Amino acid sequence: MGKVVFERNVPAASVISHSLEGSIHKPFWIDDVAGARTFSALQGDVKADLAVVGGGYLGLWTAVLAKQRNPDARVVLLEARELGWAASGRNGGFCEASLTHGEENGLSRWPTEYNQLERLGLQNLDEIEETVTTLNLDVDFERTGSLDLAIEEHEIEWLTETETNDDTVFLDEAAVRAEVNSPTYLAAIWNKRINAIIHPAKLVHELARVASELGVEIFENSPVREVETSGGPTDAAVVHSKHGRVHAAKVALATNAFPSLLKRTRLHTVPVYDYVLMTEPLSPEQLASIGWSNRQGLADMANQFHYYRLSADNRILFGGYDAIYHYGRKVRDEYENRPESFEKLASHFFTTFPQLEGLKFSHRWAGAIDASTQFSAFFGLARKGRVAYSAGFTGLGVGATRFAAQVMLDKLDGLTTERTELEMVKKLPLPFPPEPIASMGINATRWSLDRADHNKGRRNVILKTLDALGLGFDS
Repeated sequence: MGKVVFERNVPAASVISHSLEGSIHKPFWIDDVAGARTFSALQGDVKADLAVVGGGYLGLWTAVLAKQRNPDARVVLLEARELGWAASGRNGGFCEASLTHGEENGLSRWPTEYNQLERLGLQNLDEIEETVTTLNLDVDFERTGSLDLAIEEHEIEWLTETETNDDTVFLDEAAVRAEVNSPTYLAAIWNKRINAIIHPAKLVHELARVASELGVEIFENSPVREVETSGGPTDAAVVHSKHGRVHAAKVALATNAFPSLLKRTRLHTVPVYDYVLMTEPLSPEQLASIGWSNRQGLADMANQFHYYRLSADNRILFGGYDAIYHYGRKVRDEYENRPESFEKLASHFFTTFPQLEGLKFSHRWAGAIDASTQFSAFFGLARKGRVAYSAGFTGLGVGATRFAAQVMLDKLDGLTTERTELEMVKKLPLPFPPEPIASMGINATRWSLDRADHNKGRRNVILKTLDALGLGFDS
């Protein structure tokens, strides 16, 4: 059984401790948009054509697209805390075309419609880029593409199985190190069209700006306790917040990793905590030592993988690897500070880029991912067609939330569209089991994925069983 590269080349403890010394425990992106517009809390009763619950990407896209479809509609958006404070302000800023969490996962689950899903995903990313341009969104959008990196010998074979063309290019060791210079890189696939990088918090606040200009009424610090639909199908739903209510003809739920307001989907997601570091800006000499002039988004091929990219001011975001689930499906602030995860990330960072030894991290943070058993979003209608929902993006929501917003609006409007007829959209994934089985199963899966990474990718009986049940991690 082999040892992965990050365990073979461990930096000195002093390098790791020095790099984390003085780092701020706060998402860099949120810290970088100080002075963004704030909104008051809901007070009293209001009426609306559409109430949107959740002020992250999914909720904001839903509100914006609803007003673009029908400018006369009264749209109200409620956010429990501040816009984008959760996943939408904490992610890596990878805006990917994939709606299925990668090709392998998509082909294994929806083989007959995968080509259609791939086309719709690229169309969605193109439309996001067009929106950024036409609405002049200041979000640091760069259509850089991405590199899938082999850092172990067995991963090279996986890459060579990829069909290549002008937009999907295989890079051998010399070629990939000419792109980004790390001694850990053995090969890569450069996907030139399927990824962009953005500033996550800027995207939140620019979408909020556009929504406000279109007439969306936004309320922060307005947690929703209940959606009441006790009347007939033509009666308004009542969205109950802390100090007010919204009487709405239709409701869109965009609550991500937080407990669903619908009993039917409360077991369909679990919150998994992901950890991230952000460096100080690199000097010109430091940047020259690693190259990276094409500024691609990067991710290695392991089951427990790292993702990383450059910011507009040439910091390096470095995240992933540890994915921590806490018993009981809880989302709590105290789960965000896990020193062992930050130290592990710092160690892996300097294994990847030993030439940057001495560089310090300015920020460290974590956030909850809304994981589903199919590793991509699911969709549905409830309460006699008055309530739509989507969740389960499993870390790929930056781009896919716009597609999901379109699906929810199609469903609420009773439309039959190419999107609503997808098998992926029509069928719900299997739910996670209740506790304690959920915790036992998730932690056994994490252990098995780690073992596979240490054993040339070979999957044990646990992973093979999950694969057979349609629950295997394939991306």
